[in-house]
Amino acid sequence: MLKQPKLIPVKLRYKNNKLTQTLIESYKVLLLVIPDSGSRKLVTKCFSKNITTKLNALKKGEMFTFTLNNKNLTQVVVSRFSCKSRYENLVWSRNFIEKLSDKEQEQVGLHIEGEESQINEITEVVYLAASAKNFKLNTYFSKKNKKPAQKSIKSIDVLQPINKELIKKANAYISGNNLARWLTALPPNILDAKNYIQFIKSYAQEQQISFEFFSEKKLRILNAGAFLAVSQGNKSRDAGIVKLTYTGNPDNQSLDLALVGKGIIFDTGGNNLKPFQYMLDMHIDMEGSAVALGLFHALKELKVNLNVEVWLAITENRISSNSYKSQDIITASNGTTIQAIHTDAEGRMVLADTLALACKSKPDWILDFATLTGACESALTTKYAGVFTNKMELHENLIAAGSISGERVWPFPMDADFLELIESDIADVKQCSESGGGDHIAASKFLEKFVSKEITWVHTDLSSGYTKNGLAHIPTRVTGFGIGFGLELLKKSGKI
Repeated sequence: MLKQPKLIPVKLRYKNNKLTQTLIESYKVLLLVIPDSGSRKLVTKCFSKNITTKLNALKKGEMFTFTLNNKNLTQVVVSRFSCKSRYENLVWSRNFIEKLSDKEQEQVGLHIEGEESQINEITEVVYLAASAKNFKLNTYFSKKNKKPAQKSIKSIDVLQPINKELIKKANAYISGNNLARWLTALPPNILDAKNYIQFIKSYAQEQQISFEFFSEKKLRILNAGAFLAVSQGNKSRDAGIVKLTYTGNPDNQSLDLALVGKGIIFDTGGNNLKPFQYMLDMHIDMEGSAVALGLFHALKELKVNLNVEVWLAITENRISSNSYKSQDIITASNGTTIQAIHTDAEGRMVLADTLALACKSKPDWILDFATLTGACESALTTKYAGVFTNKMELHENLIAAGSISGERVWPFPMDADFLELIESDIADVKQCSESGGGDHIAASKFLEKFVSKEITWVHTDLSSGYTKNGLAHIPTRVTGFGIGFGLELLKKSGKI
């Protein structure tokens, strides 16, 4: 059985102490941040004239490291900070943390010169970067080839007053993001459907929340043909849709929010088989479900005054004699008939039924997350994610939430005439266009057909969920993108 790791690897402790030589000497590592402008008198009192000269000569964003000749041989990592966008600040914090050597650094001091708003921003981004770096994804070396463990930060002592609510929110984000990254990075023979669903069930029991599993048998009763078309090619019959429920406002009988995630735990492309280079990392095609679960976890950690469901569509998309085929006619659970075009457009198929089922609970909002289309990555690269909504007036909030969180997004048009891309002569809708042009928009228009019009719906196509060199403060290829954006969007929209 999968055992969840510790999700918050770094402790943040507040110690309101003045920076003195004695205090510096008590640490083996001290992180020192100097503002772009303002008084530096406190800093200059603690170091030699030679070091002070170097500190004063630092330009915006520059960093340097030196070692003091004291009993601990304290390593001091210094940066001149110039506050920019949240994304740029997160990039800075990752580079700052990377400056730490392999010297023993379990307990690190953090001193920040500047105004309160700067201190809060710097504290948060440094904490996020340290936590992202120190959360280790699973490795599978044999003992004889085991690499030596890297030294890591276990706690950061902040030497100025900090906003405790800010840290509470940061902890919720960190735990949700780490959960999403850990699940996404697991190999497909370890995170198969059976183990994934069993893990979620154990998670629900531990968190004391409601768990419900819609097996293939139950989905047949619900006429969920779109999901079943994808799962029918699997060797085992373990696939299904998971529903978790968090009741944060028991006095309210309505559902505030439904989170939906695509959980294709391995995607071969089906009969339209992917070439090697596009199939190599298809164990990450379940990242949407991991992000939805991670956001759900973060909301529960914050104890939000909301009633929230999360719906996770979990299956493989395999090639076999039973796999669904191009030109199959499939009926989804809301009665919509679908003309299958390309079996590698499986994500929108499993989401179709999952969204339709989520709508039955009549939530005010639905947020769904999916690694859905290559077209979105072609449009935005892996630095942004694409967002799509049935409420055009949300565009400003979507962009702002991405900017504030550092998980940048860009909204795409959803005008009615885009339905022309998926018009069918023999069914209600085509699965996708044969040409593939604008597929990220076509896929979103397809999904919209399974969402009730009165529900506010936002779809995130996770083009930035997997990047070669990490993203912002995240150093791993798997980024867990979406938790920060989701939290800020709900805040901007007055939900939390």
